This record gives sequence, structure tokens and C-alpha cells, in this order.
Amino acid sequence: MTEQPTSHEGRQPLAARPHERARPRSQAAGHAALPAPGGPAGPPQELATAARREGDRLRFVGAATRRIARGIDLDEIVLGLCRATVPTFSDAILVYLRDPLPVGDERPVSPFVLRLRRTDRLRLAEEDGDLTVAGAPSAADPQIDLNPTAELCQVRSGGALSEVLRGVRPVFGDSAAARAALPELLGDGRSVPGGHRAILAPLRGRRRVIGAAVFLRRPDRPAFEPNDLLVAAQLATHTALGIDKAVLYGREAYIADELQRTMLPEGLPQPTGVRLASRYLPAAETARVGGDWYDAIPLPGSRVALVVGDVMGHSMTSAAIMGQLRTTAQTLAQLDLPPQEVLHHLDEQAQRLGTDRMATCLYAVYDPVSHRITIANAGHPPPVLLHLGGRAEVLRVPPGAPIGVGGVDFEAVELDAPAGATLLLYTDGLVESRLRDVWTGIEQLRERLAATAQLTGPDHSPPLEALCDDVLDMLGPGDRDDDIALLAARFDGIAPSDVAYWFLEPEDAAPGRARRLARRALDRWGLEELSESVELLVSEVVTNAVRYASRPVTLRLLRTDVLRCEVGDDSPQLPRQRRARDTDEGGRGLFLVNRLARRWGATRLSTGKVVWFELSTRG
Repeated sequence: MTEQPTSHEGRQPLAARPHERARPRSQAAGHAALPAPGGPAGPPQELATAARREGDRLRFVGAATRRIARGIDLDEIVLGLCRATVPTFSDAILVYLRDPLPVGDERPVSPFVLRLRRTDRLRLAEEDGDLTVAGAPSAADPQIDLNPTAELCQVRSGGALSEVLRGVRPVFGDSAAARAALPELLGDGRSVPGGHRAILAPLRGRRRVIGAAVFLRRPDRPAFEPNDLLVAAQLATHTALGIDKAVLYGREAYIADELQRTMLPEGLPQPTGVRLASRYLPAAETARVGGDWYDAIPLPGSRVALVVGDVMGHSMTSAAIMGQLRTTAQTLAQLDLPPQEVLHHLDEQAQRLGTDRMATCLYAVYDPVSHRITIANAGHPPPVLLHLGGRAEVLRVPPGAPIGVGGVDFEAVELDAPAGATLLLYTDGLVESRLRDVWTGIEQLRERLAATAQLTGPDHSPPLEALCDDVLDMLGPGDRDDDIALLAARFDGIAPSDVAYWFLEPEDAAPGRARRLARRALDRWGLEELSESVELLVSEVVTNAVRYASRPVTLRLLRTDVLRCEVGDDSPQLPRQRRARDTDEGGRGLFLVNRLARRWGATRLSTGKVVWFELSTRG
């Protein structure tokens, strides 16, 4: 049960209008009292009084339903019902909801449980005698005691409460049905004001009863009238439909958010020559889930693809499309296509998903050996490069058209990626909001990065994780209209002295030459202890490449924290490990690679394939 102090500030209920403060309390709350029997009022005055009452009811129902409809989540809707009815319509209210609340087409279960969700009541302030509203029950008010015997009530099939709820229509508390149902709902021993001073109103959503509301009036106030049952029915209906909508909305938002989070990478890879960090922030609670994503995909040759994208729209559909585009981008990356070709195929995929499926995307490939980065853009905000000396620049990349437009070409640019520099890729939620345009936000981001770099000095790059946190700190309270994806890459690169590269003709002598070249490189690097293993593995992999190649085979060794060997050829057929029979002359090469190497793999390229393995340089 949620209990909060309530206030009538900002509204003028019939019970608290200034010109009615001097009336007796029997006439000051709710509707105007009928003239006393036998009084001077004649039929015209009675008709006028009745018309005024009916007008008051209509105005009250209109204002109350508008207030209930303003609620977005469950608690706001229930609070709106309580604030709209106390003290204008009743002196106290109890709201019960099913626990758990059914969602969508879930099949009903029996028996089900009602939980007391909220209570509000009217009490007499001791200071000046004015009527005020309080959300917390008090034992000092014996006339309407809201202290529940139990917060939970099990509704048994065929019981008195079940019959009233199934009947849907509100009933007076002194009716036979309510006299049997209220003790079951409120708990044995609870007293309810006599006469027409209580109304039990079922809350029915689109498919089933989801709760109940009990409206109570004090003995010193006019009792409920038959027309008040219609008022209670309208209030209950609007509340139930609002709750139904809020539950469905909450479930959809939860599923979409979980769907999006599961489609984002659980962790980032640790490719050679680059360090990575990322952040993802969902939109503020008032906005629906979006379709932002980021990715880092290792590529052959120790390269890495950096991707960030944003599906337009905020819905579960946006999250689903994001997952499809991210999967497509991963598949295309494994083909080692140029960045502009990746965006072209993503554009075709978006068009296959629907004519209105659009997204922005930025795809970059970093090569730590050449210290270069190739970037292609599809309508996405440009990346920012933070240099080692503290200078931050917005990279000039062709803006391109968003994915899904169709019929457009994408252009890639190749830029320097100096060691120690940091590339920041982000979605527009970081730099654009209702309070600032996108280019103002990009300039603020650039200034923020430069200011952060100044704190660490010209010779040191700021810590990557702390840099991401500092970037997100630039967001103000009104800047969370959209979700945010952030990917930061610190370029370490691979020094030329740590790279050895050769071309081998596809001939029988190639494996022997590969062994000699590898041995010389290891001697130069002081890794003689690895010579035996490297020569054996290089010989096996080169032998397999030469068997199928028609063009020169490439051999490359990279020395970083591990020793990596890459052998490339023009045959697209990937090798498969198998257990050779005793009578087989070959087929044991990959078995040896699998046993001796720290890691190994094979990747198909547009020009063939690359087979690689890694050995630890530490004993």
C-alpha cells in the first residue's frame, strides 16, 4: 500500500470554495443539500436545484476524468483518482488492484488476489477547522477508519465479492450484495458507514476486472444519491482503462528495453593495437525505448570495425530493427567489405524490412599497422578525434543519406589515426535535445573533450573509462529525450618494427621459405624460444594455403603482447579441422595448430581468406 500526503492546492472542490466556508459542513462538501421537506421552496426552485446538482456532477466528472487521464504510469493514475474524488465526491477512498496485474491476453486465474494500493481520506484540521486531505490514515478519526485489517484479499470464485466484481456496476454499501462483499474485501471487523454512505465500484479493464474502489462519506455529510452510482461507474471505468493502458505500456517498454539491451554486445573485444570503452543510456522515463546500438568487430589483419547506429523512432519495432541491422553489419564485416559497401548493403536490408525503416549509421575500420582509419557515414553525427596533445577536432566525413532512403551512394574517407589519439563515436541523443540543436551539442562535446584532456597534460591521454563518464556528465536534466550509445577507441597502433610481411609464391618450396623467414624475425625480436613451435605451425598453414592458391600467398607476423601469424591466399574455401585416419597422409595440420596455438581462426575475405594463430610470448 502506498500512502502519501495529498493536497487540494491548485483546485477548488465543491467542499472548499471560499464563499461556502461559512456554510454548515452538511452543505459544504459534495453537492448542494436538497431543501428541507415542507420548506418554502416550490417546484421551480426544486427543479433549479436539481439542474444545478446535475450540472455540478457533469462538471465534476469531466474534471475528474481529465485528471485521471493525465496519469502515465500506474501510481499516477491511482493518485489522480484519489485526488479527484477526495473531498469533492467522497471523504475517503480505498483502491484495490489485482496482484499481480494481468497484462494483455493473459488468461485469468482463480482465485485471484486484491492488494490495497492506496487510501486517501478527509480529516478536520485542528488549527482552523478547515477540511483538508491526508493520505495517511489516522486512528484519531473514528468516523472513517482506513486502517486495514489486511492489505491482501483473496477473491474466491463464487463468493460474495466475486459476484459483485463480476457484475461490474457499482453498488451502495448498504445493499445486500455489498454487505456480504465488503467484509470479505476490507477484512472482518471493519465497519462501514451505514445508509448510502459507501459505494463499492468494480474496476474493469478491457478484458477483466482488475480491482475495486470503495468511496466513503462521513455521517455529517449528505449521503450518496442514485445518480452518484453513475458518477462512481464513470470514475471506475476511466481509472480501469487507464490502468490497463499503463500496464500494457509498461510491459511493452520493459520488453523493448530488454530486447535492446540483449542485442547490444555484452562485452567489447580486445583487439591488437586499440583499447575500447562504451556506454549505453536508455531514454528518460517519459520517452519510449529507441534503437541506438554500437559494436566493435575484429577483422583480419588485426584491424577492427567500429560501428554506431541509430534506428529512427521509439518503439519495440525500432529495437527489433536495430537488432536486425546490427546482425547484418556483423555479417558484412566478416566479409571484410569496404565501409561504403557495408553501408550500401545495410541500406538494401533496411529497404527489405519496409519502406519506412530508416536509420543513421557510421562505420569505421581502424588498421593499427598503417595507423589509418577508413570511415563511411550514413546520415550520422560526425565522430570527434581527441589528439594526444589535447586538441579535439570534429572529423570532416561526408554526411551521406540515412540507411533506408535507397538509391544513394556512400563515400568513404581515409584519415590518419595517430598513436595516443582517441576516437569518439556517439548517437545524436548525446548532442541533441529540445534545449539545443545538434551542432551546438557537437561543439560542446568537442570543448568538453579538450577540457578533459588538459587535465592530464599534453603527454598523457585521459583514462578511457573516465573519459566516457566525463562525456556523459555534460548531459543536463532536459537532455534525455533519446537513448544514447557511446563508443570510444584509443589508438595504440603497432610499431613498424613489430611487423614482418612477405609474399610467397604458391610452390612446393614455399613452406620451407616461410620457416626460414619466421625464424629470422623471431631471432630479431628475441623470441628464439618460440622458433620450434612457430616453424611447425607456419609450415602447416602455408602448406594448406599453397595447395589451393593460384596467386602469391601472404605471410605476416605481428609482435604485441602475443605473437600473431597471418597467412592469406586467394581461395575462399575455409579450412576445417578433422581427425585424420591412421592411413591418411595429411589432414593433421589444423589438429596441430589447435593443440599448440593459444588461439586460431579463419576468416573469408572478398579476395580469399586469412588463417591466423596466436602464441603467447610469455613463458
